[in-house]
Amino acid sequence: MSSQPSPGRQLPSGVRHAPGEPVIRNVNWGGLKTLYVKEVRRFFKVQLQTIWAPAITTLLFLVIFTVASGARTPVRVGGEVVPFADFVAPGLIVMGMLQNAFANASFSLLVGKIQGNIVDYLQPPLSTAELLAALTGAAVTRAFLVGCAVFLAMSLWPGVHVTPRHPGAVLWFGLLGSAFLALVGVLTSIWAEKFDHAAAVTNFVVAPLTLLSGTFYSVDHLAPAFRAFSHVNPFFYVISGFRYGFLGTADSPVLTGSVVILALDVALATLCYVLLRRGWKLKS
Repeated sequence: MSSQPSPGRQLPSGVRHAPGEPVIRNVNWGGLKTLYVKEVRRFFKVQLQTIWAPAITTLLFLVIFTVASGARTPVRVGGEVVPFADFVAPGLIVMGMLQNAFANASFSLLVGKIQGNIVDYLQPPLSTAELLAALTGAAVTRAFLVGCAVFLAMSLWPGVHVTPRHPGAVLWFGLLGSAFLALVGVLTSIWAEKFDHAAAVTNFVVAPLTLLSGTFYSVDHLAPAFRAFSHVNPFFYVISGFRYGFLGTADSPVLTGSVVILALDVALATLCYVLLRRGWKLKS
């Protein structure tokens, strides 16, 4: 006989669910929020290292390129001439956001595998999508906190104008770019077996592609071969679109960049979901 009560049977007092009946039927919002808050608190406990230090480092880039090196020549972007400091500031803001989104997401599962407590991520009643959403959401949160800190510092720096002309574009490309690097970080965290692996991705993939994406220069000034390389670099579209939100002009079509990064986000999210669901390199 089935142990399940008949449809019309009254459950005993104090019993809310029949044996074997799933308690969480749709989205486990409580569990999703708990993991997200746990990930945010993890990096916020050391906020001097995870938020304010990257902001100071990014500001130093601005000081070096605008003061120490004397680079004050205006830059032509999309047919419009803008001061060099105003040109480089948005790129530095989003560069800091991208690098810290990756750093946060590439740490979570990796440290669990190294310390042997990866079960803390896999055992709770969270679906694969909820686990991925919490890890990505926490990384995006750190990215936006770093971006706000850098923006605040640059808004107080003399000679730099960082007032957004299109706030929607700033938020949209900030979100797309942060999610893109967060998903790359989750993928790295799944694949990596030690911190050296994650550091290799940072040093040989993320950092070079970020620095060669038009952060400090307009790609229109490059030779054709280097210009072609820039247009296949996804970081270029993030930085160009984010810069458009501040300057109102960009090195590339904003709509094209939005579609490219959105497609990459969907592809990476799908790949991370499949790997997490299969437990690749996570379950022994």
